[in-house]
Amino acid sequence: MDNISILLADDHVVVRESIRKLLEEDETLKVVAEAGDGESAVQLACDLQPQVVVIDIDMPKLNGIEAARKIKGTCPNTAILILTAYDYEQYILAMLEAGATGYLLKDVCGRDLVNGIHAVARGEPVMHPMVAIKVMKNLSQRGSQQSSEAEPLTGREKEVLWLAAIGLKNKQIAKRLYVSVRTIEAHLGNIFSKLGVSSRTEAVLAAIENDLIDVEELKGARVKISIN
Repeated sequence: MDNISILLADDHVVVRESIRKLLEEDETLKVVAEAGDGESAVQLACDLQPQVVVIDIDMPKLNGIEAARKIKGTCPNTAILILTAYDYEQYILAMLEAGATGYLLKDVCGRDLVNGIHAVARGEPVMHPMVAIKVMKNLSQRGSQQSSEAEPLTGREKEVLWLAAIGLKNKQIAKRLYVSVRTIEAHLGNIFSKLGVSSRTEAVLAAIENDLIDVEELKGARVKISIN
């Protein structure tokens, strides 16, 4: 299996050096470049097309939120993993809307960071426990504000959501369901609208919160995907 290519973006050189040393102890990971500001992160991501960008929020020239949005706009197959000291709800939600797949705080252990990179590279959402609590609380509040007569997901939409939850990309889902990628994008748009969310990560969390997805079944399915 090829190594997972990683771009590190943090304005503190010592932090980048420490993270790089930690990651390169894992033979399945390869740091291909480092960036000390948001603009450099965007340019390097466009040039190198890494599988994962590990980026902080507080960055000079262009903050991590805007950098992540630009990277996802030009490199949709690159996964964004936030690694920051900030757990403010407005930052968390903004990063998810910008397309981040993972959000970890800098107090995580090295193994959790490595596992998080592997997860987002597979398309799986990853969140620090404190971040997950805040996202779930926000989703709960949104749900309580929505009408009890909100339109339910169709059978096909549930199927698409499940396949997205286990980490399949739009092209893979389309191939499995024998439809076009554009059809899958339309289904995801309807799912986001019905669940009141704006990203895959939020959709999966909302589905778990509303008992549309069983956590244990999801874990089992992801294990099978990773083995295959």
